[in-house]
Amino acid sequence: MKIAIIGGGYVGLVSGACFAEFGVSVAVYEADAGKRALLLDGKIPIYEPGLDRLLTDNTAAGRLSFPETMAEAISGTEAIFIAVGTPARRGDGHADLTYVFAALEQLLKQLEHPAVIVTKSTVPVGTGRLMAELARRLRPDLEIDIASNPEFLREGSAIPDFMRPDRVIVGTESDRAKEVLRRLYRPLYLIETPIVFTGLETAELIKYAANGFLAMKITFINEMADLCERVGADVNDVARGIGLDGRIGRKFLHAGPGFGGSCFPKDTVALMRIAEEAGAPSRLIQSVVAINDKRKSGLAGRVLAAFGGDVAGKTIAVLGLSFKPETDDMREAPSIPLIEGLVAAGAAVTAFDPAAMAGARALLPGSVTYAADAPGAAAGADGVVLVTEWNEFRSLGPKLAQVMRGKIVVDLRNVFDPVAMKAAGFAYSGIGRKQ
Repeated sequence: MKIAIIGGGYVGLVSGACFAEFGVSVAVYEADAGKRALLLDGKIPIYEPGLDRLLTDNTAAGRLSFPETMAEAISGTEAIFIAVGTPARRGDGHADLTYVFAALEQLLKQLEHPAVIVTKSTVPVGTGRLMAELARRLRPDLEIDIASNPEFLREGSAIPDFMRPDRVIVGTESDRAKEVLRRLYRPLYLIETPIVFTGLETAELIKYAANGFLAMKITFINEMADLCERVGADVNDVARGIGLDGRIGRKFLHAGPGFGGSCFPKDTVALMRIAEEAGAPSRLIQSVVAINDKRKSGLAGRVLAAFGGDVAGKTIAVLGLSFKPETDDMREAPSIPLIEGLVAAGAAVTAFDPAAMAGARALLPGSVTYAADAPGAAAGADGVVLVTEWNEFRSLGPKLAQVMRGKIVVDLRNVFDPVAMKAAGFAYSGIGRKQ
């Protein structure tokens, strides 16, 4: 079986490499010549654990290729996946479908055989219907079926998410598309992964609804954390106490600085706009967006409070810049408003992240200093703020006293043991813990 994937970004690369691992012949077309050159040279323009090995192994085996032209990529394929970006549109927050329809038009003009065209990109409800209309108008001579196959990949664990997913969603009204995608996903079917076939609009909405619900869980536990701080409760125990209820579940109940990344921020705003335009506004999602924005914008104030309201002339080490561990993604990262606020308040900021510093430089104030490791960032600092819970930070704890000048630690992920930190002489504050 041969398929093509249009777009060699995060979703396209992970999906292509994993399909190739299934034994499928995959051609990934990346329009950016620079990125394509990197891929042909065996280099990956993104950070994702395990992806380098999959690309190397499957390219060597001849199952994964990166053609120079779209025509070459789509030739002889049974299914063509569109996996291009759908960033938030300036002004209104809607998903920008410019790249989706540009890719669709280009491949329709070059397609020489019947095919199933599948959207992997996250697109608003109704997009598949518009794609089908465009296909009928531009290529009435070909039998072209449209399907929606949303991805549910978490950055940092995308490969296991793809290989052993909770479910596979396929939205289509075409029996041929169902048959093609059923064959493509047969390796998952053999390990009893539920494959849910539904309509186009339903599949498109499932993606937004899933991300909206998970973002709501994060926002809920963050609000509970604020309440815990006021009443002397511990949010970690609250999360465990409610998470053991099978109806609620333990995942995404980790209090912190607010969600960021490439999905939750833009998808919650897009879902909010979709609901508004449909005349069924989602007040829950509206609140999630507003609360999360306020939480991230208030992070600097939380650090200032730990310093008694004044950080002017102080050196503060920020550990972790990416929005979550095991990724270099800086999109909507809480570290950005935090550091901007600290610099504006007169602090000198030294930062370290195991993967994201290269991308962070263009997004953070020019005065930020970057260290080679976490102890180097904390050396001589008046305070430390832990923003991203990379595993290598977990063992630091009281050891920070050996290199720091001051004794203030603000732990935005509740990584360190409060008792041990206070025993080491730190003025320690976490999230949702009695201060």
